[in-house]
Amino acid sequence: MDLALLRTFVTVHRAGSFTRAAALLGLSQPAVTSQIRTLERQLGRPLFLRRARGVTPTTIGDELAHRAAPHLDALIEIAETELDEESGLRTLHLAGPPEFTSARALPALTPLIAQGLALRSSFFTDAEETLEGLAAGHHDLAIATARPRGELLTATPLCDEEHVLVAAPRWAGRLGPGALRHKGPVVLDQLPVVEVHESLPLVSRYWAAVFDSRPAVAGTVIAPDLRAVLECTAAGAGLAVLPRYLCEGALERGEVVALLDPPVPPLRTYFLAVRTGTLALPHIARAHEWLLRAAAGW
Repeated sequence: MDLALLRTFVTVHRAGSFTRAAALLGLSQPAVTSQIRTLERQLGRPLFLRRARGVTPTTIGDELAHRAAPHLDALIEIAETELDEESGLRTLHLAGPPEFTSARALPALTPLIAQGLALRSSFFTDAEETLEGLAAGHHDLAIATARPRGELLTATPLCDEEHVLVAAPRWAGRLGPGALRHKGPVVLDQLPVVEVHESLPLVSRYWAAVFDSRPAVAGTVIAPDLRAVLECTAAGAGLAVLPRYLCEGALERGEVVALLDPPVPPLRTYFLAVRTGTLALPHIARAHEWLLRAAAGW
C-alpha cells in the first residue's frame, strides 16, 4: 500500500476535514480527495462519510487509522532521529506566548539540555496561530490560552494565570481610599489604559469578571508585549491588567500597586498541546512531563 496515501488518510482522520488536511499537507483539496478515493478503491470500502462540515470516519476508517497511525508516527520518528544524530542532539520546537514562554516554560526546560535536548522556540500572541503552527508540524509542543478542538491535537491544562489590576502608586493616591470599592469602573474609566491591543483584551476580561460590565475607555498606550505594558505602567502611563507572575516583583518593590483585591480574581488557563500520537516520541514526552511537573509550582 502506498505510504503517501496512508499519510494523507491519517491526516484527514486526525483533522476531520479534507480542507484542513490539505493545508497541513501542503496539497490542494482536490489532490487530497483524489488520494482518499484511490485508497478507498484499493480497499473496496468507504473510509469517510462526507458531512456538511468535514468528514466522519467509517468503522473501517477508524480501524485503519488506529492500526496505521502508530507505524507512520514511528517512521517519522526514525527520520527525525537520523537528522538529530547528525548534530548529536534531539531538538524540541516549542511555541507559545512570548512572556509566559520566556519567563516560565523555557527556564523550566533548560535542565533537559544536559540530557541531550536542544531547544528552539517561536513566540505568538495569538492562540489560534500557535495551534495552527502545531497542527502543521512546525512545532512539537505548544502553549496556548485556548483548548484546541478536534482529534488532530491533544491538550492538557497546564496552569491558571491570575490577573491583577495595577497602576503606579501615584494613580492609586489620586483615586483616594475606598473610591474603587464604592464606584468601581466609573472611577477606573477615567484613567489612562495600557494594553497589548486596541481591543483591550485583558482589561475587557477583567471588567467582565469583576464588574460584569465593559470598559468605557480606549487604550492610551498600546504595546504588543506584556513586559512593555508593565514598564509603561510602572512609569506612570496608566492602569493595566497583568498576570501576577509577571508583575509580582514590581508589586513587591512598590513600583506598581494592586488597585483591587477581588474575592475571586480573574484567571486565564494555559493549555499544553501536542499533535495526537506524538507523545510516543521520547523527547516530546519528556518535555511534556517536565513542563506539567514544573507548572504545579507556578
